[in-house]
Amino acid sequence: MTSFRTAVEAGEFLITAEVAPPKGGDPIQMVKMAQLLKKRVHAINITDGSRAVLRMSPLAASVILLQQGIEPICQVACRDRNRIGLQADLMGAHALGIRNILALTGDPVKAGDHPDCKGVFDLESVRLLQAIDKMNRGLDWNEKPLTDGATDLFVGAAVDPQLASWSGLQSRFERKLQAGAQFFQSQLITDFDRLEKFMTQIAAGTNKPILAGIFLLKSAKNAEFINRCVPGVNIPQHIIDRLASATDPLEEGIAIAAEQVKLARQICQGVHMMAVKREDLIPQILDLAGIPPITN
Repeated sequence: MTSFRTAVEAGEFLITAEVAPPKGGDPIQMVKMAQLLKKRVHAINITDGSRAVLRMSPLAASVILLQQGIEPICQVACRDRNRIGLQADLMGAHALGIRNILALTGDPVKAGDHPDCKGVFDLESVRLLQAIDKMNRGLDWNEKPLTDGATDLFVGAAVDPQLASWSGLQSRFERKLQAGAQFFQSQLITDFDRLEKFMTQIAAGTNKPILAGIFLLKSAKNAEFINRCVPGVNIPQHIIDRLASATDPLEEGIAIAAEQVKLARQICQGVHMMAVKREDLIPQILDLAGIPPITN
C-alpha cells in the first residue's frame, strides 16, 4: 500500500502538489522541484497534457519520480488515447509500480499548443473510472478476463465545487463516486463559501476525501492570464486588485495561498497545491499556513 493511500485511509489531512513533466527529454528540473517537496506532501501529481499543451508522458515522468523515492499520482486523460491505449497504459502503470491514478476527461485540444490536432475522447472521466474498476477486478472494458493478473490502482477524480449548475455538480460527483473514485481533487478554489456548501450538501457522508485546489498567483497579470486561458477558472477581481496593489506581488500571492490553505483545512480533507514553475515555494506556503512537515 502506498503512503498516499495509507494517509487517505487513516483520515490524515492530505497534501498533494502538482508538478508538470518536462517539455523535452531531460527531467532534471521536474525531479529537482519534486525533491524539494519531500516530507511536505503525500504525493506529487504528474499532469497529463494540462491545458492540452505538449509535455512528456506522465507515465514515464511518474516512473522517474518513483526511481527517486517520490510517490506520484499519475494523471490519465481521455483526450489523446482510445480505450485500448488507456487500458494498455494503466496495465503498464501497475507493472511499473505506479498505484495512484487521477482519471480525467482532459482539456479540449483547441485550448492548447496543437489546436489543429484531433481529440480522441473515446471515453470520458466517468467511463475511465469504470474501466479502472473493472481492471482492478481482473476484467477489461469488454469484461473479458485479464489473463495475466488484475491491477491494483487507487483512483481519484476531479471535481469543481464552483460549477455554475448545482444539480450538474451533484450528478457528476455521484456518478464518479459510483464509478469507483476513492478521492477527489478540486479545480482551483477561490469561493470557499461555495466549497463549504458543497462539502455539507453534496460530499457529506461519502467518506471520500476532497482536496481543495490552491493556486499560487504570482501577479495580477498571472491571474488575468489564468482567467483568460485556463478552462473553467474564474479568479475574482478583488484578488487581482490585491495583487496589483501589492509592493511585492509574489509575496502577496504566497500570503493569499497560505490564507486559502488555512480556510480549506477548516472545510475539507486536504489541499492540492499548484505553483507552476515555482513549486519550490510550496513549503513556504505550507509553513505560513501552519502545516507541519509529514513525519511518516
